[in-house]
Amino acid sequence: MIAVRTTAALTVLVAILLAVLNLLSPGSPLHVSDFAVGLAGKYLCFAILGVAVDLVWGFAGILTLGHAAFFALGGYAMGMYLMREIGARGVYGNAALPDFMVFLSWPRLPWYWWGFDHFSFALLMALVVPACLAGLFGWLAFRSRVSGVYLSIITQALTYALLLAFFRNDMGFGGNNGLTDFKDVLGFDLHSSATRACLLIITALLLAASLLLTRALLSGRFGHLLTAVRDAESRTRFLGYRPDHIKLLIWVFSAIIAGLGGALYVLQVGIINPGEFAPANSIEAVIWVAVGGRGTLSGAVLGAVLVNLGKTVFTGLLPELWLYALGALFILTTLFLPRGLMGLQWSRLGLMRRLGIGRRTGAAS
Repeated sequence: MIAVRTTAALTVLVAILLAVLNLLSPGSPLHVSDFAVGLAGKYLCFAILGVAVDLVWGFAGILTLGHAAFFALGGYAMGMYLMREIGARGVYGNAALPDFMVFLSWPRLPWYWWGFDHFSFALLMALVVPACLAGLFGWLAFRSRVSGVYLSIITQALTYALLLAFFRNDMGFGGNNGLTDFKDVLGFDLHSSATRACLLIITALLLAASLLLTRALLSGRFGHLLTAVRDAESRTRFLGYRPDHIKLLIWVFSAIIAGLGGALYVLQVGIINPGEFAPANSIEAVIWVAVGGRGTLSGAVLGAVLVNLGKTVFTGLLPELWLYALGALFILTTLFLPRGLMGLQWSRLGLMRRLGIGRRTGAAS
């Protein structure tokens, strides 16, 4: 509990520090560039996705390879609002239709774009749409007692199917190019330093809230039931509980968190396209959690930030070697750090106990 609270507090403090340094004069040696602020915001969005994956994999034992789908759906919901916010300032000057619809000669706005003129509606849809898809998918899968590698494969098939669907121009989501050229959000210029700094702090606050809310959920009776389902599903069913209902609830809750991360991601990077549904993105999220420490929540944040920081550095220096480095990182973590980086802390504490350091410290105090 302390580790999660500490992670949440440190995340917010670092975000505030970066935002303040970003607002300093560019000539100051302490100035942080807009690029770095945007990069930090993107990492925090990935950390939210990591928490969502850790929730179902680390605590429910469900290895998901398709959570990028919920992340992307949240991103598309926010992207639709940002496209409507452009109004008549687009290339074709058409306030009624987004540019790509004018280019493709769409006669009118599709019904599923209605309401996205409002930020609150778009934010609600960023949470509701992933929750509905997760609810339908989870109800079918868990009710049929699909589990293990079969469930992992189905989740990957789900996100791949969405990838192919969103590539189509007749879907009404921009096809291959996706949604981009965003101008502002709620009237604030998305390209200004102040807006970027505020988005970074908001993302950090929502990541901290996700961590604390998840920790609170897992600390109660529901968390104990979830552990029981993960470790002894048949016995839990014998005792009269419904494991499928418990797994469905945590699955939907996790999808909502992923959708929130996707909505914040679009605000930070300024684009959403079908590539976000790519199965490789879901696999990367699993690697973040494995590297940080499965079943710790704080490890998901640590893994997401460190792996993506490494990706930024490696793809700049040796772009052709990044995928090999990522694969090697996953293999080495699995072999030598089964509890991830967070496991190092537990190993150190165990070694201290074996050496009697803790007892001597306690006696001295």
